[in-house]
This record gives sequence, structure tokens and C-alpha cells, in this order.
Amino acid sequence: MSDTQTRRLWVAYGPAGAVGTIEKSAEDSYAVKMAGADAAVGTYPSMEVAKNALFSHLKPGSDWPEFREH
Repeated sequence: MSDTQTRRLWVAYGPAGAVGTIEKSAEDSYAVKMAGADAAVGTYPSMEVAKNALFSHLKPGSDWPEFREH
């Protein structure tokens, strides 16, 4: 029998396009990666905390992004 891992990914969109992603791991943590970055900026315990972390890495004055699951 093989183990199957389901990847859950959300893309954050701002007015100019994608600004980052949030990926749920098998351990129920959420990794935030900004668009164009090579590595995640951090791993967080919940989706809400991850959304806030992603938002905090945007330019000051940015609007709250729209999060879409892919």
C-alpha cells in the first residue's frame, strides 16, 4: 500500500497579481512564501496566522490580498 499526500495550496492575489502562497503541510502547519522568493518566510500553526504573516510582508499600505485555493 502506498501513502498519498495531498497538497493544499492557496495563492494570495493583490491588485497587480500574485504576491505569495500558503502551503499546508502534512503536519498541519502552513508555510508562507512570497512571490519571487526562493524560500519560505516562515511556518505557522494556523491558516489565519499564515495569512496575517503574509500580509505583514507586503509593502506598507497594501490592501489585504485575496486568497484562492489551487
